[in-house]
Amino acid sequence: MLTYDVTAASTASPVVVWRLLVDARTWPTWSPVDSLVADRSSGLDPGGQDPVGAVRAFRTGWMVTGERLTGLVENKQLTYEDAFNWAIRNYRAVVDLAPASDGGTTIHWHGTYDARWRLGWLMKRVMRRVMQQEADGLASYAATLPQQ
Repeated sequence: MLTYDVTAASTASPVVVWRLLVDARTWPTWSPVDSLVADRSSGLDPGGQDPVGAVRAFRTGWMVTGERLTGLVENKQLTYEDAFNWAIRNYRAVVDLAPASDGGTTIHWHGTYDARWRLGWLMKRVMRRVMQQEADGLASYAATLPQQ
């Protein structure tokens, strides 16, 4: 089992960070994801509050991967697992949001997964780098939005 564990700090409140995290349509704005693939996604909320069970498909370059939301604790924690991914399997991830003393948010994104045969060395490097980019992008973009 492989793991990654990344952290980012945002000056945005947990409420603002949460709104972005739970709304799959915003991910191409703040993450390395190129686009949301609507025809491979299911159960998305038109108002941006994707529920548990929703499958969110994202295109990055030529690859489309899907994640299924498995848990939501508003403004605190989002959990998901792989719905489809050619390179990894048994993927489980947790994004914890914690209020910071300055009114901002600490984003802790961590997960476990198995890589397909012969891809372990590559996925270990790629996953940590990509997930740090996602956490940093979320932190930075949230800080540019009006705060609540």
